[in-house]
Amino acid sequence: MSVTTPTPTPRRRRTGSALGLVAWLCGIAFFLPVAWMVLTSFHSETDAATNPPSVGAGLSLHGYREFFGGGGGVSPWPPLINSLTASVVSTLLVLVLAVPAAYALAIKPVRKWSDVLFFFLSTKMLPLVAGLLPVYLVAQNAGMLDSIWLLVLLYTSMNLPIAVWMMRSFLAEVPVEMLEAASIDGAGLTTTLTRIVAPVAMPGIAATALISFIFSWNELLFARVLTGIVAGTAPVFLTGLVTSQGLFLAKVCAAATVISLPVIVAGFAAQDKLVQGLSLGAVK
Repeated sequence: MSVTTPTPTPRRRRTGSALGLVAWLCGIAFFLPVAWMVLTSFHSETDAATNPPSVGAGLSLHGYREFFGGGGGVSPWPPLINSLTASVVSTLLVLVLAVPAAYALAIKPVRKWSDVLFFFLSTKMLPLVAGLLPVYLVAQNAGMLDSIWLLVLLYTSMNLPIAVWMMRSFLAEVPVEMLEAASIDGAGLTTTLTRIVAPVAMPGIAATALISFIFSWNELLFARVLTGIVAGTAPVFLTGLVTSQGLFLAKVCAAATVISLPVIVAGFAAQDKLVQGLSLGAVK
């Protein structure tokens, strides 16, 4: 017996076209500031400071040379390395802690698991600035101010609740039959997580890792207050470009473009798993 697909009505087609147009307009509206930032980064300071801005001005790498210390300024490499270290290490720690916790809540549910999830989520309800002073005092007494490992610890604790929530949705999609078969074959918890759960939930793990990396890379408040010369991150370095001498737009745009590249590259590299993982969590 053949099944025929209903033909969309003209009204439904018009509605779909209108929604598609709105989606394109929203995408362009979000993309235009980024495109303008990249274009301005290739202008000279004189052309970048014109009002209205000059679109057809000549291109130059002066802003990038200034950002990378070509004019005798401060090198951006230590802050970039600090951001990369804090983001990567904290993301790995988040995955190591979130996957077993989500496994316990999704596949081996503990008692009142919904209360546990709400407790995780409630930790995100407190504004970050409200916890800034206690964290500062604890770090000061522990001698951890201006330490990259303090940021690793903070970023791990900040991203862990949302990671557990996301991973639980992904791990709930793992077929129970596979876990039962692994248990019959004598697989332990570590073997089950690494050889069975991880490959099936890899899109969700990639999505969780990417979001944790983005949140850690973009964090500014704690990095601005708790670090100084040694452990300053890329966002902190970017704010330091606004000096009393004025705002050099080409250099600032070049710095913002370079600092945004790791997140953009990571997003493009994992975009298929990110879309698949987020869609899987949303369906669940």
